[in-house]
Amino acid sequence: MAAVEADYRSAAGLSPKRRAMLDYVEKLTLSPAAVTADDVAGLREVGFSDRDVLDIVEVCAYYAYVNRIADGLGVPTETWIDFDS
Repeated sequence: MAAVEADYRSAAGLSPKRRAMLDYVEKLTLSPAAVTADDVAGLREVGFSDRDVLDIVEVCAYYAYVNRIADGLGVPTETWIDFDS
């Protein structure tokens, strides 16, 4: 898990399905307007159902929402979070 957290692209042992999910979530997070139906089709091609895709999008969106609320209110990060590693 630490390798995935550090850089999922170089983490050993990730299945193509998990890699596709992480690629999708990264794009949705960093460039949401660039996500297209082709990106969703790519998730389906590796075995995700429509319900799976919905769950992936909802978790990604909720995480972004909660973080923006916390950032917008100036909530300090937990002491265990190390942004420099």
